[in-house]
Amino acid sequence: MLRPATPPLFPSPPPALAPLSGGGVVLRCQRWLLRWLCLLLLCASACLGAGQAAWAQAAAAAPASNDSAAPLPSVEELRRRLDALPQKLAEDDDGRRLVAEANAVGAAADRVAAQRNADLADIDARLQGLGPAPEKSSPADTPDLARQRTTLTRQRAALDSELKLARLISVDAGQRANELTRQRHAQFQAALSSRTDSPLSAAFWRNLRNASPGDRARLQSLALDLRSAFASASQPPRRGAFWGTLALGLALACIGTWAVQLLLVRLLPARLPATRLRRTLLATLAIAAQVLLVGVAVQMLWGALALGGELAEPLRALERASVRAAAYAAFVISLGHALLSRRRPSWRLLPLSDEQARRLSPYPWWIALLSAVGSAAVDVNAIIGVSLSGEVFTHALVALSLSLAMAMLLARTRRRVVRVTTPAPSGGEPPPALAAADPQIEVRPLWLAVVLAAAGLAVLAALVALALGYVALAGMLARQSVWSGVVFATTYLLFMLAEDLSETLLSSQGIVGRHLHSALGLEPRLLDQLSVLTSGLLRVLLLFYMAIALMAPFGTGPDELFRRGSILQGAIKVGDFVLAPQALATAVAVLVAGFMAIRVFKRWLSDRYFPNTALDPGMRSSITTLLGYIGGVVVIAIALAGLGISVERIAWVASALSVGIGFGLQAIVQNFISGLILLAERPVRVGDWVKLGDTEGDVRRVNVRATEIQVGDRSTVIVPNSEFITKTVRNMTLTGAQGRVQLSLPAPLDTDARRMRELIAQAFRAHEAILEDPAPAVTLDGIQNGTLTFVATGWVANPRSAGGARSDILFAILDALRAEGLRLSPPATTFVMPGGTDAAGDAGERPATPPFTA
Repeated sequence: MLRPATPPLFPSPPPALAPLSGGGVVLRCQRWLLRWLCLLLLCASACLGAGQAAWAQAAAAAPASNDSAAPLPSVEELRRRLDALPQKLAEDDDGRRLVAEANAVGAAADRVAAQRNADLADIDARLQGLGPAPEKSSPADTPDLARQRTTLTRQRAALDSELKLARLISVDAGQRANELTRQRHAQFQAALSSRTDSPLSAAFWRNLRNASPGDRARLQSLALDLRSAFASASQPPRRGAFWGTLALGLALACIGTWAVQLLLVRLLPARLPATRLRRTLLATLAIAAQVLLVGVAVQMLWGALALGGELAEPLRALERASVRAAAYAAFVISLGHALLSRRRPSWRLLPLSDEQARRLSPYPWWIALLSAVGSAAVDVNAIIGVSLSGEVFTHALVALSLSLAMAMLLARTRRRVVRVTTPAPSGGEPPPALAAADPQIEVRPLWLAVVLAAAGLAVLAALVALALGYVALAGMLARQSVWSGVVFATTYLLFMLAEDLSETLLSSQGIVGRHLHSALGLEPRLLDQLSVLTSGLLRVLLLFYMAIALMAPFGTGPDELFRRGSILQGAIKVGDFVLAPQALATAVAVLVAGFMAIRVFKRWLSDRYFPNTALDPGMRSSITTLLGYIGGVVVIAIALAGLGISVERIAWVASALSVGIGFGLQAIVQNFISGLILLAERPVRVGDWVKLGDTEGDVRRVNVRATEIQVGDRSTVIVPNSEFITKTVRNMTLTGAQGRVQLSLPAPLDTDARRMRELIAQAFRAHEAILEDPAPAVTLDGIQNGTLTFVATGWVANPRSAGGARSDILFAILDALRAEGLRLSPPATTFVMPGGTDAAGDAGERPATPPFTA
């Protein structure tokens, strides 16, 4: 989908205005108002904490204690709690609560088993300290020692019995929870397939009219309890606290959410890097803050009612339902505001135009309010025990309202804006006339089209099912459509947040990435790959939990599914190999930590330890490479052992593949063994000047399979290591780093040999690169076919400078011979003419010859 051209994510903060400016005075007043509002929110939070503490002290209920500090229940108590759970769910049973109770019993039994196991280990250690029991023929223990051994043995037997019973209770609780979950699913499926009178029929409304007097009386009873709690809390001793808490809760719900969002907009962008993370993190924090503030505000309103005394059980159930509904509505509204951002297009998370955002902005409010009111109505029906007709009417009304709202939202979504993006002129945004006339084209991805089509079919099916009388099925489809939309929107936000966090933290330009680059020497390309991989893994995890959340309305609560999804004790068995998620995570952690430790160790060797030794650079590189390969093999072996693949299995697989290795991978194995020989014997080291066939250059790196040689044109030749073992290699720097410059110069037979030798020797000695020790030498190699052959040899400090020195010396020799009137003869290809006018005349008579090469 093409994104519309939008201004920068966050506009630059306004500069400080002068005190005399009218706009500056207004801005300063706004800032002071914001500061006092923040102070008011802090005071409200403090008052809320103090009020909650007072309410907790005044309540007749026992104070809540920390689960970790609470004493463990006994095995008999756990068995009684488990036996109290029904074997079969009734129609009016709360299946979710019973499943949660069974899971709680199982968790408590696991804690008891762990504690008894630790106690057993302690008693075993104490018995081991007493020593083995004496045999019949051995002297008996002292009375004190025998008494201690008997007491510890009796305690150990009791603890062992409790341990076994606790483990048995844990297994029974898990089986009971699974059975209750299965029965819940069966009840849910049966409810979906049940049919009642259609809302279009007269019988539906006749039954509702007949049941309405009883339902109205039950509702009035709940309203009477609420009115009584209100009157009791607003009495003169508590009137001030009641109205103050009530006003504070309303202010927190109405003004607090606006103030928190304004505070985040003012403070967060200036403290985050100029990346897309500003937008996604601001949206996430704003959603969390608004949900928290609305939930706390509703809790404060109910706390104000509780000032008059403990609330009745129906009111407490209504309190829990209202807090859940308000928090859910606040989440949906804030999520829609963050995704659409009608007033701030630069912060919009969805790639929509301003017109589309304006059209869609009311629907998060409508869907949130309808969902919250519908959920609260269903909870109120359960609290007051409404009749079947009233409950069916409530479900039908909720399904109809949600279906119509979703239908209108989908209809608005299907209306596209055709537009083609036009680049803005340099230095600013496009003028309004150009922006209005700018056509744009929206491209809708396939997955979004599929999701919208599925949602449309679900809404249509809900309306049809409602008309036919399948009210439960219609309500489920309507709620599932809304819930799926909320889940998809939340996942989209979390996807963007995961990608932005990975890029901002782990990429080569990220905060953590720069530290990793400076500390571990990781390449920027590897850091970018790590950022992309981390983002991908987070997205896979989010997809997993998105699937879990989408399944929540189908009879299984999110708490149960998330509990199952977070368990790492499961395993996948493939033949004799068992792949457990925990073992896989351990193996990945071992690989990551091991290779990072190897990299740090190699860097420490090359940068800290080796510079303080007398080892040459080639030996340092060989040792570092060998230790790196050894460490890599050890880390991989440990990781495979963590997966359950022992070294014996690896050896068995290697022996089974030995025939294939011997034939199919012969060349690779040969190069591998040759690389180990090169690293061990070091006939060729890093930095050597070698010649192998037509390749001549510096050895830059010796790997296990191949060696890298840099030739004169700065290109790199990859030579298999077996070439260095099986062929003749000339290492010019094996015994010394000196290079040789040797010239073979032919001259005519009538040449002054002594003078020519002196000129050649002077040219060698005059060059700055030629060493004095050993001194250059010029010898007469022989006389053949009327030609004298002079061989001149000089030495340079580095063989890499021999080529340049050779060229300079040749130029110097040619100039000296021409000045002295001497010349070279074949097989030389350059004819050196003596100087003077006659020479010039002779030169004009002789044919031109190609340049000299020695």
